Amino acid sequence: MTATTTQAVLGVDKVTSGYWRVTFQNPPINLFDPETFAALRVLLDDLETDPEVRVVVFDSDNPDYFISHLDVIRMAEVPDVPGAADLSADWHHFVNRLAHAGVISIASVRGRTRGIGNEFALACDIRFASREPALFGQTEIGTGVVPGGGGLDWLPRLVGRSRALEIAVGGEDYDADTAELYGWINRSVPDSELDAFVDAFARRVAGFERRALATAKRLVNERTAPPSEGELLQSFRTILDLIQTPAAQARIGLMISKGFGQDSKTELNLPDVVAQLTDELAAQA
Repeated sequence: MTATTTQAVLGVDKVTSGYWRVTFQNPPINLFDPETFAALRVLLDDLETDPEVRVVVFDSDNPDYFISHLDVIRMAEVPDVPGAADLSADWHHFVNRLAHAGVISIASVRGRTRGIGNEFALACDIRFASREPALFGQTEIGTGVVPGGGGLDWLPRLVGRSRALEIAVGGEDYDADTAELYGWINRSVPDSELDAFVDAFARRVAGFERRALATAKRLVNERTAPPSEGELLQSFRTILDLIQTPAAQARIGLMISKGFGQDSKTELNLPDVVAQLTDELAAQA
């Protein structure tokens, strides 16, 4: 089948009627901005109503970034595009829909995925990652806030209490092998093999009966209790409260001056940069 696009930030290739591949393509660093959220909402509408699709794979056209993180500067914007919505009012609902949709969602991660990017991957049913360039992180603690898009809801269920705290309060990056060891992702795959591996798995799943796949997902969800909409909403409200504090505003402002949200060395080395903020703010006082 031919490739189509929902919006410029999201490419949709209907590989077969049962297997769609969706590519994040929002240069320069695949920020999760209002247009990306709008395109994902339109896509999810299509996935929920198409009677043939069985599996969707999410990947990136940028080898350095799957999704870098939330576009903090524009997080309150609601652009005039199809699917646009207030992120703070709808993210918890969107994530819940994705987790319960009758389609198997797979994140094929190559490059960095932090903050809401990691939280999007966590909301997918299955996560495979490149052993070499993939990095996962929740660095929010360094900017005076906490993971509010589901990180603190999904991670304890997947990796356990102590490792979830390590991830949340340490604000570091984790490579794919460590993420696999922790139970954060399903499997770490050599980079040269990732695309073929994910494609083979997706084609296999797409060949099975749709009702059976959706039923298997529903039963697993019932027995493992994914985060509820209420939990996810509470987490997002927490980060919205924290982001308004003077401490968070000072840290975020300093980060922006260093190239946060831009194609920069700061983004490539985010955990190291946030670890230095305390000393730099103290020196400015």
